[in-house]
Parts: sequence; structure tokens; C-alpha cells
Amino acid sequence: MLMTVLLQAAAGAGISKLGAALGAAIAVLGAGLGIGRIGCSALEGIARQPEAAGDLRMSMIIAAALVEGVALIAIVVCLLTLFV
Repeated sequence: MLMTVLLQAAAGAGISKLGAALGAAIAVLGAGLGIGRIGCSALEGIARQPEAAGDLRMSMIIAAALVEGVALIAIVVCLLTLFV
């Protein structure tokens, strides 16, 4: 509710474009940091237990795909805010 009021107030001023660009940038940065931490943790786990590399790799790919999906949804919402 509050977000719609703020977007309607800022629609004529161009602040909504700035907000959409900032939101997309934060989503991309968050996804990059998240996927980096997932990869780092997986590599540490593989270094400690090399026999579990297959399970760790599969879990890492699934978690990275989920983070990527959330980031993509956030970017789509920001772009919708920008153009609608």
C-alpha cells in the first residue's frame, strides 16, 4: 500500500526511474555476493571432504539457481516499476 502511494507521488518527477535503477543494482549485487559465498563454502567443503564433492556440487548448483531466480524476479519487478 505504501509503495503504491510513493510510486504514484514520484511518477511525475523521475524519482521512480532512479529507484528502479537502484533496486536493480542492489538485486544484482546481492545475487553476485550470494553466489560467491555459495561457491566459496562449497569449495571449502570439497577441500575438507573430497569424497563428498558430487553432493556438494549438486547442492551448490541448486542453491545458486535459487539465488539467481530471486535476483531475476527482483530485476523484473524493478523494470516493471520503471516502464509501467
